[in-house]
Amino acid sequence: MESPDADAAGGAVRWELRAAVPADVEVIAELRATVMRPALERLGRYDEHRVRQRLRDGFSPQHTSVIVVDGAFAGCVTLRPADDDRQWLEHFYLTPHHQGHGLGSAVLRALLEHTDAQGVPVALNVLQGSAARRLYERHGFTVETEDPIDVFMVRGVGV
Repeated sequence: MESPDADAAGGAVRWELRAAVPADVEVIAELRATVMRPALERLGRYDEHRVRQRLRDGFSPQHTSVIVVDGAFAGCVTLRPADDDRQWLEHFYLTPHHQGHGLGSAVLRALLEHTDAQGVPVALNVLQGSAARRLYERHGFTVETEDPIDVFMVRGVGV
């Protein structure tokens, strides 16, 4: 998948998705630790080892894509089948340098066009208070359930 997108300055950002390989696990685990640290600390749940190990334990390269901008690692996203005929969106992280410029929206839009074409709803969860929740709501996700730590969201087909 490849697409241009406009950055905050109005310039074109060219990005593409490439299939993840097992060797990507450590760079993705580090990105997860960096991106999630503030939210996890706010919730009193940051553990330097656990934040990386949870990614390692659940890493599925066959369902993960690496986001590449100008030939360099810019993030990752996993879209895997769930047991209830939905796709599960997880591990959607962008490097801090690439956040806030429309790249996340562009990647999410492309993924949702794909799942809509398959006729499959998408589910995900975000941490309570996460700025990512607004991104997902702008793309048609609604709250399904929530608890003190997580907000579980779903988006129907073609929303």
